[in-house]
Amino acid sequence: MTLPTAPAAVIDASGAPLAGRYAGLVHGFAWARLAPPHARGRLWRLFHHKRWHYVALATPELFCAVAIVDLGWTSTAFAYAFDRNKGKLVAAFSQHGLPGLGARVAGHAGGASVFRGPGSRIAIEALPQQRYRLRLDCGQFGIDAEFGAPVSPILLAVGQADGGSVHATQKSGGLPLWGAVRCGAHGYSLDGGVASFDYSNGLLARETEWRWASAHSLELGFNLQAGYFGAQENALWLDGQLYPLGRAHFDFNPDNPLAPWHIWTDDDLLDLHFRVEGARREERNLWLAASRYVQPIGTFSGWVRASVQAPKRIVTQLAGVTESHFSRW
Repeated sequence: MTLPTAPAAVIDASGAPLAGRYAGLVHGFAWARLAPPHARGRLWRLFHHKRWHYVALATPELFCAVAIVDLGWTSTAFAYAFDRNKGKLVAAFSQHGLPGLGARVAGHAGGASVFRGPGSRIAIEALPQQRYRLRLDCGQFGIDAEFGAPVSPILLAVGQADGGSVHATQKSGGLPLWGAVRCGAHGYSLDGGVASFDYSNGLLARETEWRWASAHSLELGFNLQAGYFGAQENALWLDGQLYPLGRAHFDFNPDNPLAPWHIWTDDDLLDLHFRVEGARREERNLWLAASRYVQPIGTFSGWVRASVQAPKRIVTQLAGVTESHFSRW
């Protein structure tokens, strides 16, 4: 079963969210238009409105991830480059922004997101013909990458967020990638690699927790989440088509997230084993907020299929990430 075309907006004329999974971009998430029981006051929205723009870049040699996050009352950004041959991070960046000044996250996935801080600038920009550009200049760490246009539909998921109000996300499948990464005196080519992005925008609970997995080639990819958004964003990209997936199960050791993971869906459309090559970790405990985060980088092997009647497509060492994340924000 493929997904219906995305609506023009995520809220209908009566103020109700158009909950569901769709294929295609939507331009705008006007949560102030929500009607009861989803409506919230302006002050509540200020502290619970969370937006982030995340980009992953993968080649046989390198995996990079970059994120710009608007928490409403403050902002943050992170980026890293992981050398897959060396099995270690070769560049990493993390910085908070000044409230209202450090970051501007786009109003939709086709917009521009920017982070500025002392000695740092990150920009995710939309180009003509559904292409995108990522530029990062953080001292010794630099990225200049272009990616797109999509070879398969973009996912839109809209629905209830546990403990919050409403959430929506736009996620791409694999996108053609080219460009370069600079890590000190060493450079890496991104040409012939694969990019993907995650744009998320919602009214979330004070405490939010999730597990996540994502990996993409140009022919095959998936997005899986278990936590505050249930199965609503679970999807499979296969041969240019986008298919919904059922509830995801993450079997891993929280005390040793670098051990192998087993991930499957309860609709019998995906069963994968994840072998870890390395990880980015971060733990913060501030007065207003806290975060426990680990994002292992590695490869997925197993099988996927578009329906229970379809033959299984074998997946072999597909580069991607898993994640275990708790935020009090």
